[in-house]
Amino acid sequence: MKIAIPVNENNEQTTICPSFGRTPFYLIADTDSGERVIFDNTAANQAGGAGIAAAQSLVDRGVEAVISPRCGENAARVLSAAGIKMYKMQGDSVEENLKAFAEGALLALDDIHPGFHGPGGSGSRGGRE
Repeated sequence: MKIAIPVNENNEQTTICPSFGRTPFYLIADTDSGERVIFDNTAANQAGGAGIAAAQSLVDRGVEAVISPRCGENAARVLSAAGIKMYKMQGDSVEENLKAFAEGALLALDDIHPGFHGPGGSGSRGGRE
């Protein structure tokens, strides 16, 4: 199973990013092969629609689950339509969250918010989705 996690840095010691759509990178962990790939989130700097574009990039990479602190409703719609399950992270450790996922200890992600549109955003996070 391929699991995607928004992360802060392009290295194995990185932590989970609090933003889904505007995270700088995604880590995809393949639980079957053990392979891990980190790639740039090219949607992060879009003026709008970052969450949708980021979600579509995960769909295109064959992701089957996402671990994240929260998600915008437009991105969540894209993920749900593709059958991708969303799980709420526990702390910001990639390793601990992957372990919790494997043990079935992560809860379904229910922090779906309206999103923040445009570079300045309409919310208090300054456009960070």
